[in-house]
Amino acid sequence: MLRWVSGLLMLSVVAACSGSADLKDAPVPLGDFRLEHNIVVASKATQGPLSRKASEEMLANTMKAAIAERFDRYDGASRYHFGISIEGYILAIPGIPVVAAPKSALIINLTVWDDEAGKKLNDEPRQITVFETFGTDLIIGSGLTMTADEQLVILSQNAAKEVEKYLVEQRAEQGWFTPDPQTEAVSVPEVAG
Repeated sequence: MLRWVSGLLMLSVVAACSGSADLKDAPVPLGDFRLEHNIVVASKATQGPLSRKASEEMLANTMKAAIAERFDRYDGASRYHFGISIEGYILAIPGIPVVAAPKSALIINLTVWDDEAGKKLNDEPRQITVFETFGTDLIIGSGLTMTADEQLVILSQNAAKEVEKYLVEQRAEQGWFTPDPQTEAVSVPEVAG
């Protein structure tokens, strides 16, 4: 029985890292993209029911770090800015396995700004909700296996991954991060003389 519980704990810790698992790989192509300003605020963050407390500073700093970790890998010539507002969170408290294993969650609003155009790319903020990524959550919640800081890091990494997915979708559907051919410099070959 003890081996079974230990195995589940190990699986849950390994599964929880999936939001950052791809960071060792080359970044997903985003075209001509470079994140210039990474602004995160948590002044409106609402603590959900059955949640551990997190300070405004802790929420904002952890999310900002996860965004930087994912998006500082892009080095396109065109600059973009993120405005992220943390709207709500639940950092699961310890529960009783099987009977009550509370789940952690994070809700953010994202606005993407085009520096050159001086305007928002998305007129309305994109709301993104993420949950903990445990494969064994039904039995053991993160409240039993992690601190509030650890839960928030994983949620923030999951949110950053979802932001990236949203940008990839918008690039395909709306042509985001594609340089304007009218403004691209034309290279003229040198004439041998």
